[in-house]
Amino acid sequence: MPVQYKDYYEILGVPRTATEDEIKKSFRKLARQYHPDVAKDKKHAEEKFKEINEAYEVLGDSAKRKKYDELGANWKSGSEFRPPPGWDGHQGRPFPGRGRAGQGTETHDFEFGGTGFSDFFDQLFGSRGGRRGGFSNFGNFEDEEVTERGRDVEGDIMVTLEEAARGSVRAVSVRHNNRTETHQVKIPPGVTEGQRLRIAGRGEHGSGGAQSGDLYLRVRLAKHPDFDVDGHNLIYETELAPWEAVLGTEISVPTLDGHVHIKIPPGTQGGQKLRVRNRGLGSKGDLFVVTKITVPAKVSDADKKLWEQLRKESQFNPRD
Repeated sequence: MPVQYKDYYEILGVPRTATEDEIKKSFRKLARQYHPDVAKDKKHAEEKFKEINEAYEVLGDSAKRKKYDELGANWKSGSEFRPPPGWDGHQGRPFPGRGRAGQGTETHDFEFGGTGFSDFFDQLFGSRGGRRGGFSNFGNFEDEEVTERGRDVEGDIMVTLEEAARGSVRAVSVRHNNRTETHQVKIPPGVTEGQRLRIAGRGEHGSGGAQSGDLYLRVRLAKHPDFDVDGHNLIYETELAPWEAVLGTEISVPTLDGHVHIKIPPGTQGGQKLRVRNRGLGSKGDLFVVTKITVPAKVSDADKKLWEQLRKESQFNPRD
C-alpha cells in the first residue's frame, strides 16, 4: 500500500547537508514553538509536534538518517511512496505501519492509529512488528479444528515527557480484517523508553475457542527541546558565565511543571550535576542540571582591562 512521502529535511527547515548541530538547533526551535503545552491551537500544535518529533527521530539518529538518505533526492513531498525494490531499510520487519501475527498459511495485519508515528515512518523503519507466540499450522487440517491461543501483537506509541511524568489516557485505534476498534490506553506516570503497555485480549484471535492474544504498545519517548532522558531522570544543561561559576548565583531552570529556582554554589565546575529532587518522570525521577561554563565571544576594551587585571591579581592556575 503506497503512503505519503515525508520530507523530513523540509519539516525541520534544514538542507540535506545540515550538520547534527544545525538539525538539533532547528528541532529545538520548532519543538518549543509547537509544543502542545504552550501553543494556542493545541490540536494543530499536537499534530505539528508529532511531525517534528518524527523528523528528528530520523535525522537526529545517524543510522536512520543514512537509511533515509539512501532513498535519494528524487522523492517529492506529497507523492505516493513505495520502498524501491530490494531496499532494506525495513530491516526485515513488516510494512507498513502494521503489526504482524502468525507465520503459517495466513498473514494477519494490524494497522494502528493515534500512536504518534506516520505510516511512512513505519514503512521505512518497521517500528511495529508481531511477537512470537504459540505455534504455526502447516498442512491441511480441514477435518480437525486446532485449538491455539491467538498471537500477541506489538506496536509503538509516542509518549511526550509530560504524559510520562503525569500519566495520561490515549485513544488508540487498531484495524484488523477491515474492522476498527478504538481502545483507551492508560499511560501510567513514570513510564520509560521501551516499556510495554499491555491491552489484554486485543491481539490475534485464537482458534478452536482458545483465548485471543494481547496487544502490546512499546513506549517511545518523544524528543524534548529542553531535556534529555536517563531512565526516570531528566537532564537539563544550563550555561553559566565565569563569574557566576566562581562566585555562585541563583538561576531559574525549567521543569515539566514550570520553573524552579536553584542555587549555584561558589566554585561550581563545568559539567557538574546539580540535583532537583522529584522533578523527573514519576515518583522515581529527579532533574539533573548540568553546568556549562561559557565565556564571551567578544569583549569590550573595558571588559578586557578587567580580565587582564584579574589575571594579574589571581593566584589560580588550573595547570598547577
